[in-house]
Amino acid sequence: MEQKSKITASQVKKTLKGYDSDVLISIIMDCYKMNDGVKKYLNVMIDPEGTINELYEGAKDQVLQEFFPKRGEPKLRLAKAKKAIAEFSKLSHDEVRTIDLMIYYVELGVKFIDSYGWDDEHFYNSMASVYANIIKNVHVNSNPGLAMMFKERMLKIVTASIDMDWELYDDLINLYSNSDFYEEEDFE
Repeated sequence: MEQKSKITASQVKKTLKGYDSDVLISIIMDCYKMNDGVKKYLNVMIDPEGTINELYEGAKDQVLQEFFPKRGEPKLRLAKAKKAIAEFSKLSHDEVRTIDLMIYYVELGVKFIDSYGWDDEHFYNSMASVYANIIKNVHVNSNPGLAMMFKERMLKIVTASIDMDWELYDDLINLYSNSDFYEEEDFE
């Protein structure tokens, strides 16, 4: 069995410091050509606004395709949809659009349940889990503007789930009622 190299980040850094700029450019270009993640990262560094917009639209489309594909049956690969959101977040560091994508994921999930009468505990748990993560992200950022920006959509998700099985509504209303979104008049 082949033993893996144990080169550390500091060893790589030390070695790279010894290279001239042409060699470094060549190494970076090779990485750019070989690895899609490196390509996206460098594109964000070079053209942040354009690349982040493109990554956002791409992630949004990937999420949509898992629930409501243009052709064929829904795949419902929830992990793939979540991965698209996580990758966007990691590359962009755009908290507002990341939260927007998370809300979009749950909105599509609730719409899917309503459209197809989907009855799957794992699916419901995923919707509640992402909803909880949205609330946590808004709370951790302590940004009242974020809560106000997304409040209407978060409340709409709760009300749209009122007749759904597996206690999804109970989970969502409990999460919402204990969040920065909640106001007493929301359910009057």
